[in-house]
Parts: sequence; structure tokens; C-alpha cells
Amino acid sequence: MKNKTVLIVDDNALNRKVFENILMHNYAFDSAADGLEAIEKLKAGNYDLVLMDIQMPRLDGISALRQIREDNLTQKPVIAVSAYSNQADREYFLSTGFDDFIAKPVKPKDLLETIRFHLEAKEGPQSVGVLEIRRTEGLDDSVIRQLLKFNSLENIRSVYVDFLEEAENLVQEIKKLLILKNFNQIGEKLHIIKGNSGTLGINDIFEISTNFESDVKSARYESAERYCSSLEKGLASFREKLFNNKLFDKYE
Repeated sequence: MKNKTVLIVDDNALNRKVFENILMHNYAFDSAADGLEAIEKLKAGNYDLVLMDIQMPRLDGISALRQIREDNLTQKPVIAVSAYSNQADREYFLSTGFDDFIAKPVKPKDLLETIRFHLEAKEGPQSVGVLEIRRTEGLDDSVIRQLLKFNSLENIRSVYVDFLEEAENLVQEIKKLLILKNFNQIGEKLHIIKGNSGTLGINDIFEISTNFESDVKSARYESAERYCSSLEKGLASFREKLFNNKLFDKYE
């Protein structure tokens, strides 16, 4: 299927890297960092399918899709990718013109099955279920084993190193924003940590950031410092496991 090209649109560089690593053995791909860049790429080239994040700066996914259709830039499938993941969200995205919806955190198997359905159109509709918050500690073994089907262990490890460095920087920014009580920006940074940790199966970080973000959205700020401390400790523990070369021992 390397004759098929997928355009990945996501403002988060780590998300783009994860998607690229999943797709690289099955499809050609290109990437855009936001809706405006996606529109420029669609004007310049041909793509067989577009993966469109919803929450992006400059131009969000829904507005980008509207312009793509109005300007007739492509009639190929455009699939929404978002952390909004209940049935009502899915129905809303489909009603705005998206051809399908994939919930974050993205499972490699779901991503490939959905793309394959729309590019090959040989099977019945695929159902991409709403993902539940994982309650187990450590890494989700099924995520690692799925990623290993498409990449070397060395490449996978580099993705987790990138996640760690980005998440640590985001937590430092959150600490400064807590002093300023800027909870809107705190929520945006938690959204990134939640999405990336969920996609990579880092369960404890995913659960902390999910609950922290939920409290911020509901204007419950009394536990913010405790959540921030928990995130910092969780990332420190993950760093220790990642760099003592034991985290991936059983996959070698």
C-alpha cells in the first residue's frame, strides 16, 4: 500500500512521530502542524487520506475541513482524531463532514484498521470504540507489542524519550502557571500530556493528567498542586525506568 499517501495533521510533534512510525511500513505519509499548513499541502499535492486533529492553533480541524470542502481541495476521506471520545462527540464530528472518527489515545491497530477500511473499502465498517481510562500501573504491554509490529525497539525507545523530555518541560511550565493561576493554559498543556501518555500506554501518567485536566475543566482547583506534584514524581519514576535500560528488557 506504499502507493497510498496519508497526510497527518496534528500540532503535537510527538503525536505526528508516533503516527508516522505506525504508518511507515504500510503507507507513504506527509505531515502538517496545523490546519493552515494542511490546506497548503493539499493545494500543492495529492493525498489519499487525511488524519485531522481537532484541537489545533491557528486553524482547528473542523474549520480546516470546512475550507477544504468549500475549496474542493480533496474529496478523499478526512478522518477526525480527537481526545473527545464519547458517542455524541463521534456523531458531531461526522455531522460536520468528517468521514470517520478515531479517539485519542490512539491504538495502532484501530488506526491501521480504520485507514485500511477507507483506502481499500473491501470490508464492512470498522467500529472504533470509546477508549476507557486504564487503571493499571506502568506501561501497557499491548501498546508496546503493537508498536513493535511496525518499528524497531530502538525507534520505539526514542519515541518514549521524546515523550519524557516534552512532558517534563510541560510540567515545569504548569508549575509556573499555577503561581499565576492561569488554568486555561494549564489545561492546554495537560491535554498534550494526557494524549501522548495515553497513546504510548504510560498508564499512571495518563490517569493523573486525565484527572487533573478534568478538575481544571470543572474549575476545581483545590488539588492542582497535589496533581502537579504527582505528575512530577510519576515522570521522575518513568525517567529512572527508561534510562536504567530495564523498561524494555522483556521485548529484546
